[in-house]
Amino acid sequence: MQINDILFKIKTALSLDNETIIKAYALTEYEMGKERLANILKRRQDKGYEEATYEELGIFLDGFVILKRGPSPKAKSDEAVALSNNLMLKKLRIALELKEPELVTLFALADVNLTKRQVGSLFRSEGHKNFKSCSDELFIAFLEGLDKAKSFH
Repeated sequence: MQINDILFKIKTALSLDNETIIKAYALTEYEMGKERLANILKRRQDKGYEEATYEELGIFLDGFVILKRGPSPKAKSDEAVALSNNLMLKKLRIALELKEPELVTLFALADVNLTKRQVGSLFRSEGHKNFKSCSDELFIAFLEGLDKAKSFH
């Protein structure tokens, strides 16, 4: 799945405006300009479209966690981490303070029926025997569930 699409789907599902997204970037001391953000949120065929990087998506998610939960008391590691669907799901879960029953409901809203145990396996360490990789389809279903859930508030 393309990075720009992921960022756009997160923006839409959570009803975020561009100012909030720029604020999240600023919390990680990353300079995201208004024009750059507007261009990475455009569709591929639109004039001015620019590709987002995995780094930009990861930085946004880190900033979004800080925006929603405050800075982490843990010392920040400078070690680069590969941005997987599991990690993106984890960062969104932390930012939105979602528990397993809420995650089960969000997936169900997108017609994906998972048990609490299956949802929990998405958050295990990669080497854990019960680890389950989060496919693109499953991650999209999560974002669709978030999008549908906002209509209930």
